[in-house]
Amino acid sequence: MSLLTFTPNGLYCPQADVYIDPWRPVKKALITHGHADHSRWGHQYYLCTESAMPVIKYRLGKINVTTVAFGETRTVNGVTFQFFPAGHILGSAQIRVAYKGEVWVVSGDYKLEDDGLAEAFEPVPCHTFITESTFGLPVYKWESQEKVFESINKWWAANKAAGKYTILTAYALGKAQRILRHLDHSIGPILTHAAVENTNEVIRQQGIDLPATVPVASHFDPKIHQGGIVIAPPSALGSAWIKPFKNASSGVASGWMNLRGARRRRSVDRGFVLSDHADWEGLNQTIKATGAERVFVTHGYTDIFRRWLVDQGLEAHEVKTEYSGELAEMNEEPSTSAADNKDEAL
Repeated sequence: MSLLTFTPNGLYCPQADVYIDPWRPVKKALITHGHADHSRWGHQYYLCTESAMPVIKYRLGKINVTTVAFGETRTVNGVTFQFFPAGHILGSAQIRVAYKGEVWVVSGDYKLEDDGLAEAFEPVPCHTFITESTFGLPVYKWESQEKVFESINKWWAANKAAGKYTILTAYALGKAQRILRHLDHSIGPILTHAAVENTNEVIRQQGIDLPATVPVASHFDPKIHQGGIVIAPPSALGSAWIKPFKNASSGVASGWMNLRGARRRRSVDRGFVLSDHADWEGLNQTIKATGAERVFVTHGYTDIFRRWLVDQGLEAHEVKTEYSGELAEMNEEPSTSAADNKDEAL
């Protein structure tokens, strides 16, 4: 019997009778992070990191959740579980699963660059590594975030000088807060869509320092906030919500902006290549650092990346899952409707 196996409900550990990031309701779920393709409502019991828990509870409502510190060991029927930083967003984790000398690591989503907000990625040695491949093509190579944020701040300053608002879209959980931490606050006011601001408040209550922001829904005043930058989810573009910003330049922060034509297809003025996922080099560097002899590729360019790993002498397999990486992060809006639902008792 394999230590971990892929089932219709998700990734399952039979020996411990627990799932990792399941996409169907199960009894016990270990959750790598709060994005909706990994953290879903309906499980009877959740286990996640201490810093991931507040956002997961905010998004899912009333759930039965316990937290674990990074590196802390939990043992279930002889199987040990440990959570290690994945660097993807605040609280995101890789999960190490060990039993009788066999070690697997489930990556969830991850990135190697320390963004100053998420706990910095740590490679975890293992025999079998389950990895994403959201950007698993050689064309995806990230510039340092310092260069990206320098470009964003220059764009904002130029827009302000021209009498324009700056609208920058990014996923409401993770990417938006990363951007906020690196904006040049001296340029002007920072305004936020409700989806971003609500998440900001959850994170601030954890003691995380985020700059002062102005919620558009309740505090926007064109006489005071002219020339400000607006942080909003991608769905805001083209919606009625954007109408008050009549003279504005719009942009998108995403790894997909690395592709030629991506900015044009999204009908924005600027595209900034900024991702919370590993690029091609980061994926390969991570797999090498784990020392894994066997790799399962769960989402992204799975077939291409699998074949590449086989060419490098590894045993590699493609697995069909419901994880969607940054595709989901570009389009999904968090829902709080589940907050009114009651979790089932254990």
